[in-house]
Amino acid sequence: MSQVTFIERDGTRRIVEVVNGESLMQAGTRAGVDGIIGECGGSCMCATCHVYLTEEDFARLDPPDAMEQDALEFTASNQRPTSRLGCQVKLSAATDGLTVTVAEA
Repeated sequence: MSQVTFIERDGTRRIVEVVNGESLMQAGTRAGVDGIIGECGGSCMCATCHVYLTEEDFARLDPPDAMEQDALEFTASNQRPTSRLGCQVKLSAATDGLTVTVAEA
């Protein structure tokens, strides 16, 4: 099993055991991470799973595709260079140890 550290809006750090193949959004909602909602169920439409990755972790992942980039433009929180939608980040052994911060709103 792999692990991801979620930093919630209040600064609480939550280490979550993740299942390879699930998304950050699925792992966060399963673990009850505050601020990861996933209203659209992972279809890249609502941006309620907006997170910020560290620069190092962002570089470890494939870049966001055009659909995700479009959705990020309409997030309630400010988009940053390391913004991602959690529903579009698939977890695997290669993503073990990711640290993500839940976006503000």
